[in-house]
Amino acid sequence: MEDGFSSYSSLYDTSSLLQFCNDDSASAASSMEVTDRIASLEQRVQMQEDEIQLLKSALADVVRRLNASEEQQAMGSRRGPTKARPMIATLPLRPTVNNGTILPKKGSGTLPSPSGSGSRKDNSTPANKSTVRRANSNEHVGTLTRKDSGDKGNRTRAGSTGSNSSGKRSDSKQRDPVFNAEEGYVKMYLKGRPITMFMPKDQVDSYCLEAKADLPSNKLKLDWVYGYRGRDCRSNLYLLPTGETVYFIASVVVLFNVDEQLQRHYTGHTDDIKCLAVHPDKITIATGQVAGTSSDGKQLAPHVRVWDSVSLNTLHVLGTGFFDRALVCLAFSKSNGGNTLCVVDDSNDHVLSVWDWQREDRLAEVKCSNESVFAADFHPTDCNVIVTCGKSHLYFWSLEKGMLIKKQGLFEKQEKPKFVLCVTFAENGDAITGDSSGNILVWGKGTNRISHVIQGAHEGSIFALSTLRNGTLVSGGKDRRLVCWDSSYQQIQTVEVPELFGPIRTIAEGRGETVLIGTTKNFVLQGSLDGEFMPITQGHTDELWGLAVHPWKPQFLTCGYDRQVCLWDSSSHQLIWTKSMEDSAQSAGFHPSGAVVAIGTQTGRWLVLDTDSKDLVTVHTDGNEQLSVMSYGPDGNFLAIGSHDNYIYIYAVAENGRKYSRVGKCSGHSSFITHLDWSVDSQYLVSNSGDYEILYWIPSVCKQVVSVETTRDIEWATYTCALGFQVFGLWPDGSDGTDINAVCRTNDKSLLVTGDDFGKVHLFSYPCSQFRAPSHAYGGHSSHVTNVTFLHDDSYLVSTGGKDMSVMQWRIV
Repeated sequence: MEDGFSSYSSLYDTSSLLQFCNDDSASAASSMEVTDRIASLEQRVQMQEDEIQLLKSALADVVRRLNASEEQQAMGSRRGPTKARPMIATLPLRPTVNNGTILPKKGSGTLPSPSGSGSRKDNSTPANKSTVRRANSNEHVGTLTRKDSGDKGNRTRAGSTGSNSSGKRSDSKQRDPVFNAEEGYVKMYLKGRPITMFMPKDQVDSYCLEAKADLPSNKLKLDWVYGYRGRDCRSNLYLLPTGETVYFIASVVVLFNVDEQLQRHYTGHTDDIKCLAVHPDKITIATGQVAGTSSDGKQLAPHVRVWDSVSLNTLHVLGTGFFDRALVCLAFSKSNGGNTLCVVDDSNDHVLSVWDWQREDRLAEVKCSNESVFAADFHPTDCNVIVTCGKSHLYFWSLEKGMLIKKQGLFEKQEKPKFVLCVTFAENGDAITGDSSGNILVWGKGTNRISHVIQGAHEGSIFALSTLRNGTLVSGGKDRRLVCWDSSYQQIQTVEVPELFGPIRTIAEGRGETVLIGTTKNFVLQGSLDGEFMPITQGHTDELWGLAVHPWKPQFLTCGYDRQVCLWDSSSHQLIWTKSMEDSAQSAGFHPSGAVVAIGTQTGRWLVLDTDSKDLVTVHTDGNEQLSVMSYGPDGNFLAIGSHDNYIYIYAVAENGRKYSRVGKCSGHSSFITHLDWSVDSQYLVSNSGDYEILYWIPSVCKQVVSVETTRDIEWATYTCALGFQVFGLWPDGSDGTDINAVCRTNDKSLLVTGDDFGKVHLFSYPCSQFRAPSHAYGGHSSHVTNVTFLHDDSYLVSTGGKDMSVMQWRIV
């Protein structure tokens, strides 16, 4: 047994984890970098938990085989339960719809749980306590002693083959589904646990499990990306000569022509983009991404992609296998035709490297700093001089014979700031820096000494400096002020950006007199230094889960943990209105009339808003856990609310969605509710839960329906449930049951789309009732895709990213 443990432990080299834990610079990093590193650490811990889970599943497999042989003996002499079978659930003699046995509790980490389940912390919430507590009262589970509700007992009852208990990225073989023609059901396995799905009667005779499903004839084309990443990224906004504004969010670079209201997209990256640089030719662009993980668990290396902004073709990929964690700064040289590119990565030493990008050749590298680095740029007239700045440092680097020689900026009498946040250059070649003390410092060309100080240029940190074509210096910072300075550093004019838009993160020169600003609240603003600034792009500022489409207009609503509810027009791509809330939002659903929309929060509170005026119609509270689903019946007379406390709350609705009275709650699930769908006639409800149950209900009386004959032929108005006969083909091989966050069927019932934990949107043909059905897969999101839904006329699909905070609109072609 010791040999077994040593072989598993050798799978992971813990030295890198220890090195990470002992990294002093992590504590000193800026808050966002600390968050990134914590996320990385959580991911490593999750991977180690997965290996422990693998050991447990191997043990469970041994127990399962013992139980299987006992069960065969028992089946042979089925005169009554034998004394030696306390751990085996007695099988129901006739099929019932409840396929309920309890899932082993999954360790909480950064990997998302099923749709609507929101925060990763939820795995340890009371919902799961009640899951274990209720296990013994579930009439369909069978005779279990109290100790059997533990981890191993659950695995045994689920008949685990050790298939995928090790978490997301296991290579173990998953059991294939089974078709029972006599009873008319398919039984599939998720993480070793059986899920029985009954098919409509008229399909039983013609169904063949081995038949191959077809790829859909339709495809998706990325049409519009809502949002901008200004919260934690710098120098990522530029205007190209084509009139396009270039910026990024998630793993997409957006080229947005504001005048023509057209977007183009560069989609070569596989994970979060963190930095962007434009070549002096204003055509070639370089972008750097973080390390990622593919859906099969392989690590994707951080790298730089150099690409053509006209054709959107990738020209070069640099540094795969050289960079660590992520790229934080990029800059092309100015004076030698832009032949060289400097790059800083996010390793402990923040390695600065210089590349001949056309030859993909690394010319030099050096450890830059064990503290955070915020900016790096070439001197405009000397391609061998690079300036970097960051936490408590400013360095002037000279490239000599393949070596980078460092000179430290001397602050002398000037008080040394905690952070040097940005750098630009004056027309005469002086370097100009902005820092966390609100001071602008000028460093004489070719020296490492201060030649001029603008003390207290801003209140608080200066995040951005830009030298305009006419030589004017523009600064912006935490105080939301944009200040212009002449060549002798005298203030010319100042303008304040409204508080709604947030502090200024980056400044870029626009056409003529216009200036572009990126803010920390993820707005891109356009305006002049004389007048006001208007948003040209805006988005959410925290994790995004809620998505609902208007029943008859080209509109959709998004909401998330930033407590903002946003209604968008999918035709004009404009924000119609936004409303702030007291609680983080989790889910949303429109009334069939379109007059009102219901918003579910993370606290058990839900509210109804008037769609036109955004006025509050009513507020209610059910439980104190997150509400994962808000769904009105097709006739508009009922509202079903799926909660993390395992209940579905039912309300009678009157006066076109303006009056609500509670009918009761549907009780029977032994884990949190993930998805709900109504029947076409609004008489029935189907629900999925976190432990893979499929239950059916009569909502008007809050009663569970256990008769297969009643439920198998029900026609469903929508299909958002991830478990069911019509959709089971969407589950990939080796899935652990939490990979698919959201599902949606087109209204014409021809296509099915899913959003998964690997940042992918998958398009299937509907019905999707053949095992491992083929799909078209689309990237763009860099985080788990939390929700997907088609517009009312099936013309577009909308998807939301979780932590990437983006909303993407796809055209069906």
